Amino acid sequence: MAIRILIADDHAILRKGVTALVEKQPGMQVVAEAENGLEAVSLARKFLPDVVVMDISMPKLNGLDAAMQITRGLPIKVIILSMHENEQFIERAFRSGASGYLLKECTFSELINAISEVTAGNKYLSPAISHTVLKKFLSGEAAAKGKNLRDDLSPKERRILQLLSEGHSTKDVGRLLDISIKTVETHRQHIMEKLDLHSIAELTKYALRHGLTSL
Repeated sequence: MAIRILIADDHAILRKGVTALVEKQPGMQVVAEAENGLEAVSLARKFLPDVVVMDISMPKLNGLDAAMQITRGLPIKVIILSMHENEQFIERAFRSGASGYLLKECTFSELINAISEVTAGNKYLSPAISHTVLKKFLSGEAAAKGKNLRDDLSPKERRILQLLSEGHSTKDVGRLLDISIKTVETHRQHIMEKLDLHSIAELTKYALRHGLTSL
């Protein structure tokens, strides 16, 4: 039986390219494509693929929070594609339920290998960064930094932060999340207090640094 795969990336050329290459592999089938995190979650629940290959930075819902929703209660493996080599992103990815983490500059053969590994029940970390991560974890630095990052914001606060940093108005955020404008403003104030930030520009910079959104 073929490995059923969902490809999620907001760049159409990259998404179509990966899909075309995967489709040529014997024993692999792309069952759906998604252009943002919300669509990835919806299509994953609809098609129940074996593996989701997902960009870390996507509109509407970032890849890490999407991975958390996809893997919650479903036997779906998620591989995160990222430009970030920082161990904080890697730890967050695996804590969000991902089974694999690849740099976007990886070769296609490495992606195929990662898909095979996670389908077999293993974890996969790009060899290009595994030695750096291991060194950090052995020193205890990653655990301390990762904890601070994870504890900053709740999933709902991360979602609101992402939408605000993408240029959505308070009214738009309220409509998208089905909450009142006042509730959005309250969450925004709490986010600023937690992060000690004082403007939308500073919130946007934070979101970019932590992979919640991309330019």
